[in-house]
Amino acid sequence: MITVNAVGKACPEPVIMTRAAVEKGAAELEVLVDNAVAVSNVTRFLEGQGFRVQHRENGGEFKLTARRDGAAASVGSAPAAGPAPCNRGGARLAVLVAGKTLGREDKELGEVLIKGFLGTLSKLETPPAVLALMNEGVKLALPDASTCDHLKDLERAGTKILVCGTCTNHFGVTERVGVGTVSNMFEILEAVTGADKVLSV
Repeated sequence: MITVNAVGKACPEPVIMTRAAVEKGAAELEVLVDNAVAVSNVTRFLEGQGFRVQHRENGGEFKLTARRDGAAASVGSAPAAGPAPCNRGGARLAVLVAGKTLGREDKELGEVLIKGFLGTLSKLETPPAVLALMNEGVKLALPDASTCDHLKDLERAGTKILVCGTCTNHFGVTERVGVGTVSNMFEILEAVTGADKVLSV
């Protein structure tokens, strides 16, 4: 069994280190991390590669034990979830939101605009394949944010909502995220760079 010691490593290093072990052909491995976001990110990655994952906590550190059963998925593949939505013309669209307002000069107007932007996105006939929230953009996914319902509508329409875990940790809101998946830079970059078009706001 291969041991990956990612204790003290910042996002997305635990996932990258785990991926490297999987690429070497590991069928059994244990991964050591020291925060719940890393547990979630590594678990999701390993499950996407065909592993069964268990974890336990001891004094603030976590040990994930993973075993691959049956046919192995190729590294980097995701669990089958049907065709990803696309925008008109058949191109996959990714939207990257790095703030809780649209524009920076007038905060009140910016909050109105970002709410309108996400609300309009959720009503498109063919919504984006992925929407990534980073920096203060993660606050848009909090239950008390006026934008949370629009994000839920997008998720129901098939858009993958990825919420930066480093950012939620920084703002102390990880446990309050009300929509989407608390993710990491590695997964977000894979999703965004895998799209045909990227819209950054």
